[in-house]
Amino acid sequence: MRHTTRRLLTGAALVLAAGTGLAAAPGTAYAAGVSATVDVAGQLKARSAPSTAAKIVGTIKDGRKVSIACAVNGTTVRGKVRTTKVWDRLTDGSYISHSYVRTSARIPGCATPKTPKSKTTPLVYVTGTVRTADGPVNTRSGPGTGYAAAGSLANNTIVKIACAATGPSVAGTVRTSTQWDRLSDGRYIAHAYMLSGIVKTACAPVAAPAPALTPAQFIKAAVPGAQQGWREYGVPPSVTIAQAILESGWGRSGLSSVDRNYFGIKCQATYYGPHATGCHVYKTTECSKTTGRCFEISDAFRTYSSMARSFRDHGHFLKNNKRYAPAFGYTRNADKFIEQVWKAGYATDPKYVSKVTGIMKTYDLYRYDTWK
Repeated sequence: MRHTTRRLLTGAALVLAAGTGLAAAPGTAYAAGVSATVDVAGQLKARSAPSTAAKIVGTIKDGRKVSIACAVNGTTVRGKVRTTKVWDRLTDGSYISHSYVRTSARIPGCATPKTPKSKTTPLVYVTGTVRTADGPVNTRSGPGTGYAAAGSLANNTIVKIACAATGPSVAGTVRTSTQWDRLSDGRYIAHAYMLSGIVKTACAPVAAPAPALTPAQFIKAAVPGAQQGWREYGVPPSVTIAQAILESGWGRSGLSSVDRNYFGIKCQATYYGPHATGCHVYKTTECSKTTGRCFEISDAFRTYSSMARSFRDHGHFLKNNKRYAPAFGYTRNADKFIEQVWKAGYATDPKYVSKVTGIMKTYDLYRYDTWK
């Protein structure tokens, strides 16, 4: 997927749209509530708390009227109407992000509940120091070398270790060990390169990365999902398979091996479509077209239960983005289809079309175009 420059959000809290806002004094939930309209592409998820990590308790369609009891700050969401950390508590007790809500009425602030004393033991980090005579040590998205690389750490870097997991044995500078340490930022590093105290906390299980496939195996595994995508959305199977090969490196990228995301499709705020299972936040680099400067950001990418689900979502993504509409005039001409997708701005690489069509020709992917 092509990258675009991101806006940086500043300030402790973001203000609601003109005419709305949190009242100066906290209010309580009113039976009638404040009338508002949901403005979202698709459906808006209602949650049990003002956070994108909270449990989904329902969905609300675009254009539906809702009754808001009060508003409270929570997770910042970039929505269709605005970017804000304000969440609206509906009169049924569920929460929706105000970034997808339109109303000219004043919304009272929710009363601040008394915080119960925590019965859980607070997380205690173990301080560690990276010790390597082999150059910078790669960190991974999971406990093992089969997981995607997530950066590297130099000798003598001090880190905080949250928990330990068992993975492939590594012979490092300090020791040979099957222990992998999860750092405070979520990355894993082989304990073989770590000087630290004993890490007593065990990490939660991490999904195993998909096994590396030969080109023939990859194509065979890709065909069913690509053809299903054609039947549902009209994207030529040869295009889907070739794009997946190019963008995932035959399924060896971190996104594809861990999250079965073969096209780099991102989450739009909290929305991840009908085929994904959720979102996974990764650190990535994006560059400004105007200044040429690059910077690191965190971005959420969609996760899938299988390759087929990712391929079907590729079709759904193209079909439901208006800018790609011209391509669907060529659903039975794979070469023309990918040319139109590129012209619509799918990728900035001037050789993108020739790369995709080259893969289609080299591996005779046209044979999987089911209308022939």
